[in-house]
Amino acid sequence: MKQLFTESAGQKTDFLEFLKTPRRIVVTAHQNPDGDAFGSILSLYEVLKQLGHQVHAISPTDHADFLNWMPNVKDVINFEDKLERGRAERLIKEAELIFCLDFSALDRLKDMHTMVKESEARKVMIDHHQQPEDFADFVYWNVKAAATCELIYCLIEDLDWLSYVNQNVATCIYTGILTDTGSFKFDSTSKQVHRIAGELIDKGINPNKISRKLFDQNSFDRLKFMGYALGEKLIYLPEYRVAYFVFNSEEQEKFNLKKGDTEGLVNYGLSIAGVVMSAIFIEKENLIKMSFRSVDDFSVADFARKNFEGGGHKNAAGGRSNESLEQTVKRFLGLLPDVKDELLVQPT
Repeated sequence: MKQLFTESAGQKTDFLEFLKTPRRIVVTAHQNPDGDAFGSILSLYEVLKQLGHQVHAISPTDHADFLNWMPNVKDVINFEDKLERGRAERLIKEAELIFCLDFSALDRLKDMHTMVKESEARKVMIDHHQQPEDFADFVYWNVKAAATCELIYCLIEDLDWLSYVNQNVATCIYTGILTDTGSFKFDSTSKQVHRIAGELIDKGINPNKISRKLFDQNSFDRLKFMGYALGEKLIYLPEYRVAYFVFNSEEQEKFNLKKGDTEGLVNYGLSIAGVVMSAIFIEKENLIKMSFRSVDDFSVADFARKNFEGGGHKNAAGGRSNESLEQTVKRFLGLLPDVKDELLVQPT
């Protein structure tokens, strides 16, 4: 795996030399994109356009409504949309360079997986998740980064592109950092993250407005669902210091849930004093989707990778199961005795 700009001084030169000529470029991120994924896509999209490249942003799936306000969001092509699919496929085939942002395994591209894998385009992976696959020609990866948008800003610095960071670019990068740091409260929030945020503010962004757009635009149905989730569905197991939620498809239909409406709910379980791990189980078509959160040294990435075909970050990970909802939850509960000592040893 080639780590961009670190293994040899020539890599940076070669990369910049390649970009001296206007190129056909695709920027993409993982399925069901969050704020960091779209922040990465849209910031780099804007910078590369200013540099004179023919750039297209393609998302493997549609995005949640809470991202609709972001600059240039209407330019993003949804690969799953029947009307846009043909165009997206053509652009991927014609691409000379593909930026893979905020994911490190190609199966995170869902139906785009094969096309990107087989593409003859050179590939750049920019990401901060654990155990990346070796599929890219250039890699800008740091598991210690709080967000991929932090790495996007660092890349822009490395390439002397800071003059292209206008208000739109700054807004997108700040969005990604804000979402992936939990509004600057996760352990990954570093001195550098605050430095970057300060420099983005100097570019004219409005942090209050961005925060309100992301977190204070709830639908009435979502608020009713949140009340139901906290009042009726939150389960607390003090003997393991674990909390979790379980939602079947009927419950989701009852509250007219849309993509992104369960975003952040898992963190409420983690807010219980003394809880070390929180989980959420959501029934989808032919799949159970899981999210895990933890504090301190308990690695939900390891837990998800070992047991639920998942992974991610030490304190924030995802997983999936092809078993029924009941079987999946039963298996999860059966695993808790095996990790009980790890959970209980964590500081409060």
